[in-house]
Amino acid sequence: MSQSEPTPAETAARTRRRWITLGEVLAVIGVLISGLALWDSYSERRQSAAERAADKAKQSSVSHTLVLKAEGEGRLIRLVPHNADQAIQGQTILFPSAFGLGEIEATEPRIEAEWVKRGLKAAHEKDAKVPGDARVPVAITTRFVAGGESFTDTALYDVGYKESGGGLFGGTNVALKGVSLVGRVKPVQAQARVDAIWKARGS
Repeated sequence: MSQSEPTPAETAARTRRRWITLGEVLAVIGVLISGLALWDSYSERRQSAAERAADKAKQSSVSHTLVLKAEGEGRLIRLVPHNADQAIQGQTILFPSAFGLGEIEATEPRIEAEWVKRGLKAAHEKDAKVPGDARVPVAITTRFVAGGESFTDTALYDVGYKESGGGLFGGTNVALKGVSLVGRVKPVQAQARVDAIWKARGS
């Protein structure tokens, strides 16, 4: 039995169905494109926010890291931060226990040659050893302000010095030469680390 030709009404209905299907597809594509655009915008905002947070964290880390340098030499060296935006409020300085100096509190950040001289004499009289490589380890706890916030930093430094004068154990005069960073240390471990370095050098 032969299939009858569709009537004009049936043909029109089929055409409408095809247009409806095509419209639905286009609508879905439009939704997908909008979704992708929103996702790209969201991803870009997230990336920008992450970059800003990373930059802020980096700047914060830099401002919190204190590195001291010495100004002057001889009888006294002043300790100042490498970063000019940091302001030192005070310091606690620890020499090797053999020096017998205890904790030195300094509102004016500095190291005096007289401290080193007295400490070396006390250490030499106790153990009868001569100075090693003309440097002495110290632990310096610094209270400072950066970016309007207060921080505390504890680090080990070497103080370079030179003895002269031909006196007891190689010299009665001590001239300071400068300081160099050894590394950071926890405050509770500072004295032990200083003593260990001093002992390891055979001082």
